[in-house]
Amino acid sequence: MTHTHLDHLIQLETQVWQALVDGDAVADAEMLADDFLGVFPTGFADRADHARQLQHGPTVASFELTEPRSFPVGDDAVMLSYLARYRRVTPDGHGELEEMYVSSLWCHRDAGWMNIFSQDTPRDEANPVP
Repeated sequence: MTHTHLDHLIQLETQVWQALVDGDAVADAEMLADDFLGVFPTGFADRADHARQLQHGPTVASFELTEPRSFPVGDDAVMLSYLARYRRVTPDGHGELEEMYVSSLWCHRDAGWMNIFSQDTPRDEANPVP
């Protein structure tokens, strides 16, 4: 995948994160395929579950996507993986800085590029990969 394609995938992924910052469930759902599956530390989520988290407003205060990499998994599918640094929205404002590794599978379908799968893995600094 070319650097231009990587930049495009990061832009798409950023739109999903921005929907979390904006509390925009419609924008969030528009980026996810009907058959989306999320695998998160809290369990499995489908498209409706992912958008439902925004029913009371924003869930993320700020974010940064770093260390992006991608690889094709088919003619019309690309896995985007990166490290996300973010702060959740809390009753007191912004939460502590959190980090997790994210892998999102983007597929090109009739409606354009859609996120069909995402898995989040919290970063464990106490046990780094050798």
